[in-house]
Amino acid sequence: MQWETVIGLEVHVQLATQSKIFSGASTAFGAEPNTQACAIDLAMPGTLPVPNEQAFRDAIMFGLAIDADIARTSMFERKNYFYPDLPKAYQTTQLEKPIVGRGHVDIELADGSKKSIRIHHAHLEEDAGKSLHEGSFEIHGHGMTGIDLNRAGTPLIEIVSEPDMRNAEEAVAFARKLHSIVTSLGICDGNMSQGSMRFDVNISVRPKGSDTFGTRTETKNLNSFKFMEDAIALEVERQIDLIEDGGKVIQETRLYNGDTKQARAMRSKEEANDYRYFPCPDLLPIVFEDDYIEQIRQSLPELPDARRDRFIEQFGLSRYDANSLSGDAAVAQFFETAAAGSDAKLAANWIMGELSARLNAEDRVIQDSPVSADQLAGMIARLKDGTISSKMAKQVFDAMWNGEGDADGIIEARGLKQVSDSGAIEALVDDVIANSPQQVDNYRNADDTKRPKMLGYFVGQIMKASKGQANPQQVNDVLLEKLNALL
Repeated sequence: MQWETVIGLEVHVQLATQSKIFSGASTAFGAEPNTQACAIDLAMPGTLPVPNEQAFRDAIMFGLAIDADIARTSMFERKNYFYPDLPKAYQTTQLEKPIVGRGHVDIELADGSKKSIRIHHAHLEEDAGKSLHEGSFEIHGHGMTGIDLNRAGTPLIEIVSEPDMRNAEEAVAFARKLHSIVTSLGICDGNMSQGSMRFDVNISVRPKGSDTFGTRTETKNLNSFKFMEDAIALEVERQIDLIEDGGKVIQETRLYNGDTKQARAMRSKEEANDYRYFPCPDLLPIVFEDDYIEQIRQSLPELPDARRDRFIEQFGLSRYDANSLSGDAAVAQFFETAAAGSDAKLAANWIMGELSARLNAEDRVIQDSPVSADQLAGMIARLKDGTISSKMAKQVFDAMWNGEGDADGIIEARGLKQVSDSGAIEALVDDVIANSPQQVDNYRNADDTKRPKMLGYFVGQIMKASKGQANPQQVNDVLLEKLNALL
């Protein structure tokens, strides 16, 4: 039997506000546990929440960016459940009147095809704390769990898609596009290793051609595109094997371990009425005037699709290169800075090639690159004007990565300036020819089809003699001229 996969995503986006959604406590990452949780975040007796306007502005910005309906009246509910990292035993969230209504996100796939993914809604809510299960909590051989409440009350947008995706490629493309939108808007830093974006993937399978949805499972808290791709593949295979063996898929919540590449059931899947939602008695409905929404609309920055089209028009990039460089706001800014001071195509090649490889190898984001955009532009300028060769450029890049300064300083200090003086190159060629009589005879006696392959010996000797600093193009031109004169 042929099967069709059905995928929907719930995406938690941590908003880049300075304070929490209902208190003035800091949202900065990396503080000591339980130093950024205040009494309001924990709903201690006598405290009342005060909404953070910036969270609402951020949510409306997102809604406008995806052509969604913006609710003129929005309200909060309490979602009731017990968990150690939620000491107040409820989460303040939105259910009946979310701030962002129906919208859509357009994705582009590897084969060039396009697809529109419908957004059901996006709502504001507060994050819970975090349970820590690390070995530091081992006491007398017994596993212990630590609770860090710093994250409690951090503002989130939860984006809920319709089940419009049919494979992992579409799901990852959708997730990447969301990442691109929220980072371009500046409402989220997009750092998934720090939990700034987390993906819950709802997966089901059904016979190809069927209109009836199968029983879905939810794989929670995926924090990388690679993990999402792998988790989807694993769960689809599991469900198909289960059904074909005569079993039934159980609606449940699952956890995927990216290190072991295994998943396990965590709990049966809850329904909305299990949480006993009711309107939050401490928060009045929020009313948004049309003028307020329009003012936010006018302040929207350039969005990824518009930036891609501009890169194609302004810099002459291919659609592939423009897509690669425009998706992440930080990468796009890095490229624009580097391209402004050098050659745009070369800048694109270096960013997508050597720089990306180095960043990935060291698990860095481009904001933490040891090589700045200005430094890269300076190196490309020296490559472009013939001061250094492509081989030398890699040495210069390595030195810049290791903190040795800018390109000009490194070139001077290491004596990497390319020899382009025609007289000096001619002397090098003459010397190698004079000291290679056998190779010259072989070249002279070879037929025309074999001679190009024989140039490698001479070029190698010349580059060796010049310590790799001779201009390769000039070397080839002078060498050919002199060897052909001997025929």
